[in-house]
Amino acid sequence: MAFKGPQAARSGPELPRIGRHSIHTCQVCPDCSACPVPAAKPVKKSAPEVPAKASGKAPAKAARKAAGKAAAAAPRLGKDDWLEAAFQSVVEGGFDKARVLLLAERLQVTRGSFYWHFSDHAELIEELLARWLQGEQAAQQRLQAIESADPRADLAQVLEAALAHAGPDLENMRFELALRGVGRRDPKVARMLAEVDEQRMALFEGKFRRLTRSRKKAAELAALFYLAIVGSYQALSRPGADEVLKARLVALIAGYLVDAQQDL
Repeated sequence: MAFKGPQAARSGPELPRIGRHSIHTCQVCPDCSACPVPAAKPVKKSAPEVPAKASGKAPAKAARKAAGKAAAAAPRLGKDDWLEAAFQSVVEGGFDKARVLLLAERLQVTRGSFYWHFSDHAELIEELLARWLQGEQAAQQRLQAIESADPRADLAQVLEAALAHAGPDLENMRFELALRGVGRRDPKVARMLAEVDEQRMALFEGKFRRLTRSRKKAAELAALFYLAIVGSYQALSRPGADEVLKARLVALIAGYLVDAQQDL
């Protein structure tokens, strides 16, 4: 007969028991209250790291910052930059090419930059014409200052300077031709051009008067002189025109209109 009692409860193989130890080996009590083995501290399981969600805000912010630095490093366009771009556009294709959108594309900027300097397209054109007129008046003053004891030499210098005023690539001449096209339909521009023509004629007439001593003769020669210069502009603007053609035109104008008057 098997013995029944406390000893029987402790007989037999010890079973694994989940408690404060991974394997319970206590022989004192089943609840480990008097276990001589110190309890192991429970290991806290750390929560798995959750990767941060990708956000478009950081890349967008970096892009804006980089764009801001690039804009700060880029040279800021001024009013003169827009006016020069408009001038070159007119030279290349007339006033129709001086529209705001086309100028912005030429300068590789947005139209917003334009409105920092001009209220609208009309103001741009008005200032462009004022800029051209100021340049013409400065040229007139330089020609007027040419004066020596020899009136023929003065007229030869005036002729050279007038042809040179067309510009290295005849850009001034091409701009003026485009402007005269506008003057045919714009009374305000027409009046401005008429004033410029009168000033030029007055300058040439004064130079010829010193040579001929005749008001009537000087007026006639001045008109022919001016027409010859304008015609030379047209001839020099053709493909293949070179310095040889220019020298020939200068010789013809000076020979018939200036040198021929030396004995009068």
